[in-house]
Amino acid sequence: MLMPAPAPTRILVVDDESDIAGLIKHTLERSGDVEVSIVGSGDAALKSVFDHPPDLVILDLNLPVLSGSEVCRLLRAKPATAQLPIIMLTARTGESDRASGLDLGADDYMTKPFSVRELAARVRAVLRRKQGDPEAPPQVYQMGKLFADFDAVMVSVEGDPVRLTRREFKLLKCLVENRNRVLSRDRLLERVWGYDHYVETRSVDVHAGRLRSKLRSVGRQIETVVGFGYRFVEETPAH
Repeated sequence: MLMPAPAPTRILVVDDESDIAGLIKHTLERSGDVEVSIVGSGDAALKSVFDHPPDLVILDLNLPVLSGSEVCRLLRAKPATAQLPIIMLTARTGESDRASGLDLGADDYMTKPFSVRELAARVRAVLRRKQGDPEAPPQVYQMGKLFADFDAVMVSVEGDPVRLTRREFKLLKCLVENRNRVLSRDRLLERVWGYDHYVETRSVDVHAGRLRSKLRSVGRQIETVVGFGYRFVEETPAH
């Protein structure tokens, strides 16, 4: 007896820029197991969520009628949607905007312009976390001398804060999330720089060198795999 096919993952894209919304829909639906709906205003987003509850919402902030922030606040205030995964996608790039979005209860926050492949990866990661996948990357990492809070964008070594550039932070996050595994330079370019940036693999080497230097004693945990890429080797706690 044939088992019924699993229901597709339902995603609601809330964006009044139809070309961007259409690009997101096309990208996410290519996997064949995702169904994307699009609305262009905050009030339409609330109606869609309550009429046909999605598995995840991709939410712009600059919306007509109701702002994305207000939509997020209202969804988080109702028990039926309090745990609904929300990724904010916006042209607002300030640190305070990101903090405000996360404080409102967004699960992730991306700024425009963005890589659609990175967005698709973040969608998968948020859904895994909501489903309790043990392999979903942690948002706080603490082992040995290194502490990193990836939500708060904070890194410290032996208790001392470390100032990283945005790119260095993303590189560290990618390496830590894939710790003890070798990542090629091309894979790091894809994950850290995004497909929209035409940069040479040499950029990975330069940033890895700077990151090692800033992390001081922890820097040696970022190993170079000759001819391939890099690996973050997890330090074994002393007994």
